[in-house]
Amino acid sequence: MAKILVVDDAKIMRMSIKNMLHDLGHKVIGEADSGYSAIEEYKNLHPDIVTMDITMPQVNDITDGIEAVKQIMAYDKNAKIVMITSHGEQEKVIRAIQSGASNYLLKPLKLDRLKEVLDKLL
Repeated sequence: MAKILVVDDAKIMRMSIKNMLHDLGHKVIGEADSGYSAIEEYKNLHPDIVTMDITMPQVNDITDGIEAVKQIMAYDKNAKIVMITSHGEQEKVIRAIQSGASNYLLKPLKLDRLKEVLDKLL
């Protein structure tokens, strides 16, 4: 069982991800609705894995999930971050992976693919 931080600006998406993670036997230890709050929650909670939406509104100087990945990786080079993205954002996914993200998932999320990605990280 992994301790997971779920980051997405859409509350319904966070709820969906949390339900899937629960079904897979993992524990959601926190949520964040922006990249800025994701960084703060990461530092406070020290999760095993972060699910991170790529496109979120700017809060303070954090413009999106990619910038949050950079900041989290600067804080903890061993962080495991799974990007969550919509179709058509391939360039952003590449930038996220180059910034340190471990893997990515496409929306709409599928339980079997989520399980596969998490199993690789654990």
